[in-house]
Amino acid sequence: MCGIVGYVGSRVAAPLLIEGLKRLEYRGYDSAGVAIMNGKGVETRKAAGKIAILESEVACDPVHGTLGIAHTRWATHGAPTHVNAHPHTSCDESIAVVHNGIIENATALRQALEEAGHVFRSETDTEVLAHLIEEFFSGNLEEAVMAALEKVDGTYGIAVVSSSDRDKIVAARKGSPLLVGLGDEEYYVASDVSAILAHTRQVIYLDDGDLAVLERTGYRVLDLNAATLTKTVSRIDWDLEQIERGGFAHFMLKEIFEQPKSIENTMRGRLLDEDGLAKLGGLNLTDDELLKFENIVITACGTSWHSALIAEHMLEELARIPVDVEYASEFRYRNPIVSDRTLCIVISQSGETADTLAAMREAQRRGARALGIVNVVGSTIARESDGGIYIHAGPEIGVASTKAFTSQVCALALFTLRLARLRNLSSERGREIVKAMHALPGQIQQILDNAPAIEVIAEEFKSASNFLYLGRGFNFPAALEGALKLKEISYIHAEGYPAAEMKHGPIALIDENMPVVFIAPHDSVFEKIVSNIAEVKARGGRVIALTSMDEPALVGKLDYEIRIPHTIDMFTPVLASIPLQLLAYYIAVKRGADVDQPRNLAKSVTVE
Repeated sequence: MCGIVGYVGSRVAAPLLIEGLKRLEYRGYDSAGVAIMNGKGVETRKAAGKIAILESEVACDPVHGTLGIAHTRWATHGAPTHVNAHPHTSCDESIAVVHNGIIENATALRQALEEAGHVFRSETDTEVLAHLIEEFFSGNLEEAVMAALEKVDGTYGIAVVSSSDRDKIVAARKGSPLLVGLGDEEYYVASDVSAILAHTRQVIYLDDGDLAVLERTGYRVLDLNAATLTKTVSRIDWDLEQIERGGFAHFMLKEIFEQPKSIENTMRGRLLDEDGLAKLGGLNLTDDELLKFENIVITACGTSWHSALIAEHMLEELARIPVDVEYASEFRYRNPIVSDRTLCIVISQSGETADTLAAMREAQRRGARALGIVNVVGSTIARESDGGIYIHAGPEIGVASTKAFTSQVCALALFTLRLARLRNLSSERGREIVKAMHALPGQIQQILDNAPAIEVIAEEFKSASNFLYLGRGFNFPAALEGALKLKEISYIHAEGYPAAEMKHGPIALIDENMPVVFIAPHDSVFEKIVSNIAEVKARGGRVIALTSMDEPALVGKLDYEIRIPHTIDMFTPVLASIPLQLLAYYIAVKRGADVDQPRNLAKSVTVE
């Protein structure tokens, strides 16, 4: 959830580190700090609150040096205060540590270290690492880190410096992403490539159990037994400009408006128009292997879970194969029915979501093949899955996912098309799906062109306390996603329901103060949802409806109408999500909320 940056080279470290932290602000944080190796030893500067406060602290009390580590913290153990901010130091302040993750046995370790004479200053689990490394230190930092990590249970991405072994950074990873950046006689460590992209495109992704030693003369990657590892160097192929706002007020708005392009990128080169087929080179499965699967399990969290629900409808309807959608956070704590005839699809924008990664590993342990649907090339899920589909949506900075969600749905549609054509789907139906997919970018642009009208609706409802989102069939997951977007960024309580379930409880909430958003395109269940709209109006509810054509049956029943283009049923959630994203965005802005960094949320959830 937090951000790590480290640098060793010939340049002044502090400005580089603070610049890197600013690139990581989108991940969510509540404090920040740096530790720099100066001529005397390790010096730290840290502050609760935004990076700008830290930057001011460093400007008022400069710290000089060409080697250092930095961190943005999202509080888990202890309140977001100055003393709990990272970096954390050892008793004599010669060792400084930054850490992402959670040390599960921190309490027991802390008690043992206190009994040995160590004095703690903070409430954090991370400080245990600084004292534990100090306990084992005898002149060589990487040896001390290895010894300390043998005692640790939990997850970590760490970077460590010591004034007694002053020309190196030691970094290690278990369950929390970390990479090494290779520059020109300078080296970086970071939790996210965006932190260092201004300086290098050459990176090495660390795997669980890897330890990296960065020095001015080079780098080494070792395992925790000190054996040297050979790692592949990857090149980052996206530009720094892609993580700038480009004239938009917020990253979220920019990313909403990027969706015609991001969906094009997801589909590019993967559709065979004449054959009504999808070509997916990264699955690492032959047609015969695909046909042997008896069931599919899809596991994900948050927004990605909603895309999984849409995929369940697609796969069962078109490929006629049983599909179960599981919350990743629950999957590994059950005793799921998984075998070597099960295909497990895991969905994560970052490819680092801790619960999703753990669920994938559990499915693989039980014999399933795992396919990853991810956005970040080189991420852990991308590397550890048996195959998969990159969605190619480009970097997504806004915490509330927008373009990644619609690209996930399109990637899952591509997979559905491939499997369905192998099993039972006609070429004619396949061509219909392909045609509908090609039309999506232009249809999304039509909706975006109508954004000012959606902003007017947002003005009307910006003071609402509750919202209800209703849909049926393919559009029930879209209702869930619309409600999630609103509560994520505006802090308005919102719930998504299947429209028919409204009368089994939520109907009790409906009055003149309850806005109800219906996803009501002219699809196979349109007549049913008209009845649900009538039930809401009869109880004084205020109806906002997404429709796809003039509907005589809705005359007099709607307070506000948002028109989306007509498409086949399976792609209505893609089109419906665009105005729902815009509605949430405009309401949040009008309420004065921090749209790109909503409170308590982080972009990549790498703790359980």
